[in-house]
Amino acid sequence: MSIRRLPPHLVNRIAAGEVVERPASALKELVENAVDAGATRIAVRLAAGGTDLVEVTDDGCGMTPADMALALERHATSKLPDDRIEAVATLGFRGEALPSIASVARLTIESRPRGSDGWSLTVDNGDRVADGPAALPPGTRVRVESLFARVPARRKFLRSPRSEYAACLDTVRRLAMARPDIGFSVEHDGRVVLTVPPGEEQPARVAALTDRALAANSVAVDLEREGLRLGGVAGLPTFNRGVADHQYLFVNGRPVRDRLLVGAVRGAYADVLARDRHPVVALFLDVPADAVDVNVHPAKTEVRFRDPGLVRGLIVSGLRHALDAAGFRSVQRPSAAALGAWQAEVPAAPAAAPLPVTPAQHAVWDRPARFAAPPMARAEPAYAPPPETVAHPLGVARGQVAKTYIVAEAEDGLVIVDQHAAHERLVLERMRGATADGAVARQTLLLPEVVELDEPACDRLEARAAELTELGLELERFGPAAMLVRAMPALLGTGDAKGLVADLADELAAFDQALSLKERLDLVAATMACHGSVRAGRLLSVAEMNALLREMEVTPHSGQCNHGRPTWVKLQHADIEKLFGRK
Repeated sequence: MSIRRLPPHLVNRIAAGEVVERPASALKELVENAVDAGATRIAVRLAAGGTDLVEVTDDGCGMTPADMALALERHATSKLPDDRIEAVATLGFRGEALPSIASVARLTIESRPRGSDGWSLTVDNGDRVADGPAALPPGTRVRVESLFARVPARRKFLRSPRSEYAACLDTVRRLAMARPDIGFSVEHDGRVVLTVPPGEEQPARVAALTDRALAANSVAVDLEREGLRLGGVAGLPTFNRGVADHQYLFVNGRPVRDRLLVGAVRGAYADVLARDRHPVVALFLDVPADAVDVNVHPAKTEVRFRDPGLVRGLIVSGLRHALDAAGFRSVQRPSAAALGAWQAEVPAAPAAAPLPVTPAQHAVWDRPARFAAPPMARAEPAYAPPPETVAHPLGVARGQVAKTYIVAEAEDGLVIVDQHAAHERLVLERMRGATADGAVARQTLLLPEVVELDEPACDRLEARAAELTELGLELERFGPAAMLVRAMPALLGTGDAKGLVADLADELAAFDQALSLKERLDLVAATMACHGSVRAGRLLSVAEMNALLREMEVTPHSGQCNHGRPTWVKLQHADIEKLFGRK
């Protein structure tokens, strides 16, 4: 077959396949154009998830009729003042978006520069069908109708209108998050679904577009290193989600989905969050234009950094410093279900056998006394005045419930601490501190313990023996299917060596190849800390409880356990008063 030139309409459709995958792709290009036009307000209208209609209206600079005609030609753009594509400072610059969209939909552009008359231009699947004056305020309105209606092979691969609508809404959220100085609104099938005003502070804009509770359960990120700057908002580890749909990453104001950045976020939260949970973050990375290539993907959703290691290190360090500053903070949001479980009236206790009473007691009581089983709680007699609660954010211990939860009284409410989860975090942080100062102190076992495992598990442990020794666990191979434990971390004492080694073998099997050395060490340390912590079901003295509370107050990340669950919750005085109908 001989080589031939493709007709223009086919060239445009091929370009559309790269740029316009679905309604959200077209919407992204149009909103980016509005942002680059200097708009202060951008209004979006959708119908049927964008498959029937995508309309974007802005109050930007507008276009003359000549500019509108030129904008519909391929590779025509106003966003590259010269030939240096590496110096691009706008969101869009390829000059393919409008002609690509116009080749697979009915596209109408109405625009009016300030001080001039408005003009309208309509292109239907590549053919210009209308051109003339239009009445509209200064700015531009672009309407895309019946996307892929004449390209059934593409149309049938679109998802349901609800799914396409969700993708469109996510696109606007990301662009609105990057530009808190611009007001955005979204209307879907005649219903306003999103409105954010212009001029917001970035943390407030992020919270408005993700979760209002994020403002109270997040920390600010701010770090600068070697000309790169990282800012944004990071949710507390306990403020997490089951899917990674609330991770927003921006490079020089451009929303991106980059594996390097996602991996850096995962690494920063690796030791404070369970692997099936995901943090809520919005990170804004500013880098010199010559340090990043934004032209590696047609839709500009991926970037390439000149120094990826520097970028990853900046993100991990920035997030960890911010989370360290959070100290013992945890998510404080008593659930409606938990509060609703409290009864307005005390339920009747099941009948118990009558206790023997004396005739004198009969004279006082009308009937035999009946008692329910005693609650699983205890308190100790106070031989000295209890300490003041003012100086202690987590309060002072008042008792222990179910041999698992410490109940403390704080100045502003009631604090309940999960003793196992809290101590697990404290042990991990102690191990980290010891590792930073050198090697973790170890305690040699009087009689080495043999742990029988299958051969692959022993191979994995033997391969990591040097790393385990740094953490105080000394292992030797003992035949093909056993390991010999010669020493344990001193922080853990001589606890369940068999259970610890078996768990470590399982963790390495699941995650070893996917983790860096630092992440592997953190994973091993977390597993050790779990085995060495105070277990649920252990009685603690009041002195032990208070010692645990005081250490939590000065230990980073103590608001969540090594799996991302909260270690403590607080019922404010107002919450308690509501439970008893006082408010």
